[in-house]
Amino acid sequence: MSITWQTDWTLGLIGGLLIGLAASLFLLVNGRIMGASGIIGGLVDGSGRHNAAERVSFLLGLAIVPGLMALLWYRPDTHLTKNLALLVGAGLLVGIGTRLANGCTSGHGVCGISRLSLRGIVATVFYLVGGGVSVIVFRHILGVV
Repeated sequence: MSITWQTDWTLGLIGGLLIGLAASLFLLVNGRIMGASGIIGGLVDGSGRHNAAERVSFLLGLAIVPGLMALLWYRPDTHLTKNLALLVGAGLLVGIGTRLANGCTSGHGVCGISRLSLRGIVATVFYLVGGGVSVIVFRHILGVV
């Protein structure tokens, strides 16, 4: 059995390295944490007007690059549900959770843990537990995913 370099774990490793590199560069260049929810929040509430072009460029990169990669190179099977209402509801819950936690997985998980931030570590533990509980409830108990 031969294993090619294009397996799910290698793509995850490459993606993780790229996210870590991007977070490091963002911190070095801007002196700020690369938290996607904070970047979006600054656009929504107006507090990020002074660097809106940078924020929009970052968000466009988050949206466009994965789409280009899927079209041009490799598209892994994500097993997403076809239920649009469920996807919208999940997105809203993630948005509410990031506001309650004052950050998202990129801010707390990637940047917070790498800086040994207790707040980042605690938030990431809660994200992981919340995700696990959600899978148990929505997939195994309710059977909607």
